Amino acid sequence: MTSLAPRRNEPDLSYLLDHTSHVLRTRMAAALAEIGLTARMHCVLVHALEEERTQARLAELGDMDKTTMVVTVDALEKAGLAERRPSAKDRRARIIAVTEEGARLAEQSQRIVDQVHRDTLASLSGEDAPALLDALRQLASGHLATPVEDAPARRARQH
Repeated sequence: MTSLAPRRNEPDLSYLLDHTSHVLRTRMAAALAEIGLTARMHCVLVHALEEERTQARLAELGDMDKTTMVVTVDALEKAGLAERRPSAKDRRARIIAVTEEGARLAEQSQRIVDQVHRDTLASLSGEDAPALLDALRQLASGHLATPVEDAPARRARQH
């Protein structure tokens, strides 16, 4: 019996990137969950500590939609880690301010994130880790820097 499947001439880059990214996210989620944070919460805390930023700007930096950002900030407020405040620069804008407890937890979560990344890269041999990072940086700032804007939206399967 012959296969009708087309012959693959190139490695399945989409699978390799998707799979490794998924597994890295699950490891990160498990590590951060030990201190009661999600990766999104960590992202908001760290970026909000860098400088005064609005919720919209933090959503952009964290690649989150508005709804996800609102839910994330609500969770941070409920945990006493951040709060919404009027901006000192623009009275119309509201910023996300990190509390002292939030700053302490952000420092701890950054150590966790760094360790997950170190462990991942340590699984590579020799010069493979620097080469991988360099290649990913080139893709992220070059050919894969921006998504295709006119790409069709994913639709649910019709039954």
